[in-house]
Amino acid sequence: MDLTHTNTKRRNRQSHHMPIERSQKLAATGKAAAEADALSSRRQRQTRDRNTAGKIRKLFRVGAGIDMPFLILVLVLLVCGVIMMFSASYPIAYYEQENSYFYLFRQGGFALVGVLVMFAMSYLNYEYLKKVSLLVLGAGFVALVAVFFFPSLTGVHRWIEFGLFNLQASEIMKFAIILFLAHWGAYQHKKTNTIKYGALPPLIIFVVTAVLLFFEPHYSGIVIIGILTALMVILYGGKIRWFVIIGSVLVGVVLILAVTGKLGYAMERMDGWGKALEYVDDEMWDQTFQTRNSLYAIGSGGLMGLGLGQSRQKYLYLPEPQNDFIFAIVCEELGLIGALVVLTLFGLLIWRGFVIAMRAKDRFGTLLAAGLTAQIGIQVVLNIFVITDWMPNTGISLPFFSYGGSSLIMILFQMGIILSISRTANMSKI
Repeated sequence: MDLTHTNTKRRNRQSHHMPIERSQKLAATGKAAAEADALSSRRQRQTRDRNTAGKIRKLFRVGAGIDMPFLILVLVLLVCGVIMMFSASYPIAYYEQENSYFYLFRQGGFALVGVLVMFAMSYLNYEYLKKVSLLVLGAGFVALVAVFFFPSLTGVHRWIEFGLFNLQASEIMKFAIILFLAHWGAYQHKKTNTIKYGALPPLIIFVVTAVLLFFEPHYSGIVIIGILTALMVILYGGKIRWFVIIGSVLVGVVLILAVTGKLGYAMERMDGWGKALEYVDDEMWDQTFQTRNSLYAIGSGGLMGLGLGQSRQKYLYLPEPQNDFIFAIVCEELGLIGALVVLTLFGLLIWRGFVIAMRAKDRFGTLLAAGLTAQIGIQVVLNIFVITDWMPNTGISLPFFSYGGSSLIMILFQMGIILSISRTANMSKI
């Protein structure tokens, strides 16, 4: 009887615990399933995040290092340029605007915007510029046409007015031609040694551009864009004999225009070339006034200069000292030593830009960085030739130094592209 009672109690306990154990197992199974679902959801979110991050990294070079020497050189030149622009501009700013800081505040604002644009572009994957190269070229042509619908400034049509600042159309076109020919030279690199693919496209682009610039008129723009176009063709493998033939034709066209009197604006500039210090007649003396005072400023600086801010020619003797002739003020205030320091900084910047170009990961990056770097060098050389009377007096700005919002922002925009190329370039051994 005791044994039967004991067995009955055991069965009762077992039957009592079985629902509890079953419920515990079901709860554990449900908990495991919930954890599995949560883990699966978390993995899906991580996959989506990785895909999104991958797309962002593909568009932007996040995490890759830019070339610091190039960046430092750009910032040093920018700071020096703003300081010298203020030193050269405050007398004429007070005379014209009754505010000595007028040009400084505007140029400082342009510089700030330009630096932000530069850093933004340095993170952009430059390869995406291939897709918009034709669009940018079209925008350049539209800008060159659009200038004729705005009032002329100082007798020429070169700017598109945007209220706070004016956009110089030729600045867009310089970049557009470099970008398009870099893409074309990379895309058609096996065919660029032929006339059809290597010579005709750049020739057509240059001729159309030159015609539009001719009617602005903007002859210095034609010269710069012509040199850039020829350089890009050489870089992507063009043949020298093309330039002999095309150059001969262009010289013939220029001679015909000169004989027929169609180059009146240019011939006026040519008349005084090399005669700034020579008295021929009153008209010529007045025409070479700006170049002559530029030479006075350069000569007055001597070896060490008169000192920062101590220029005399900027007091309404040298017209527009803050623009194309600012390097004359640099020579006057900082002397030959200071001028050589500035030119050395430009030389180092150009050298570093070509180093980045040669180390770029692809042909497009090489051509693009080389073209953008070459533009800086071309403008520096031509600007110095103008202020020293080695070239006719034309409007060629000095990068980073000359006053002007569109040119400064465009230059910094282009420096940002070179920095973007440097992110993927093999710079470890340099």
